[in-house]
Amino acid sequence: MSTKRILIVEDDLDILRLLTRELEDAGFEVLAFDSGMRGLSAVRESEPDLVILDLGLPDLSGQEIARRVRRTGDTPIIILTAADEVGTKVEMLNAGADDYLAKPFHVEELVARVNVQLRKRTLGSAQKIGELTIDPVRRQVFWGEEEIRFSPREYELITYLAGQPGRVYSRKEIENNVWGEDLPPSSNVVDVHIANIRGKLRDAGGYGVIRTIRGVGYALKS
Repeated sequence: MSTKRILIVEDDLDILRLLTRELEDAGFEVLAFDSGMRGLSAVRESEPDLVILDLGLPDLSGQEIARRVRRTGDTPIIILTAADEVGTKVEMLNAGADDYLAKPFHVEELVARVNVQLRKRTLGSAQKIGELTIDPVRRQVFWGEEEIRFSPREYELITYLAGQPGRVYSRKEIENNVWGEDLPPSSNVVDVHIANIRGKLRDAGGYGVIRTIRGVGYALKS
């Protein structure tokens, strides 16, 4: 498997160095820039697998870079922002961002979100596991010939488990990679979503598709 190339555009040099080091430690090739214009030129020249943009760049905003990148390709884009308002989030997504992270953030969460976006891209064609088919382009799931209507979060969850069929994913892994954060210890939201997915699979004739490993987590039957 070739090393994935991540391009970062961030004018805070301390954050830029930190992200570069952490992503390199995670096994990525990193191209780092503190200028929006230089970063945009590098996107065109280097064809990265994913772009991380600071929203508040002094010369060219991350939002504008996202718009320009999206005009010519579907490279995943994660925007870093000091704003955490609904209006700002909507504007970023409308500009072409695939995800966003409000500052301050944990670098581990950013790395997890990078992996989620890259995994979505890797699964660019329909994935078939027994009678289960997942089409990430159309965001559709089928059991045999029957389409199963999942909520956006349920779809993200079953797609995550399908990344490595048979592997047991812990609740913390699921929380970080599907919800993008650690949920309160008392939360049963993961269990509720798993139950909903199982119910919809059973209605379509799919039994025992997701296994529960008590005290550990969940696995999609391979």
